[in-house]
Amino acid sequence: MSRKESIKKLREQLIRRRDGLHRALEGDLSLLRELHQERTGDVLDAAADTVQDELNSQLIEAESRELSAIDDAIARIEQGAYGNCAGCGKAIPLTRWRAVPYATDCINCRRAAEN
Repeated sequence: MSRKESIKKLREQLIRRRDGLHRALEGDLSLLRELHQERTGDVLDAAADTVQDELNSQLIEAESRELSAIDDAIARIEQGAYGNCAGCGKAIPLTRWRAVPYATDCINCRRAAEN
């Protein structure tokens, strides 16, 4: 399979993931609104609700970050700018994209940035 065909497949995968994240975020936000309307109980219930709210907020934040990265990757594909590492400028290997389709850097640059 050519690199161009692989990028096309990755674009389709990104769009499916984006659509799934949109649905998940809608469900998460709907659940949060629902839970806030149903709140009753004692202090322990309130504490448990607070912890659950924090976990839900963190999940929504992570999903939102991934959604943003996916939108950016799709835009780069459509602009013809998808494929090169933002750090070193070399082509990002397809194996890296298969693992993280919205990656903006090669594994070497990612490791260097994490250290």
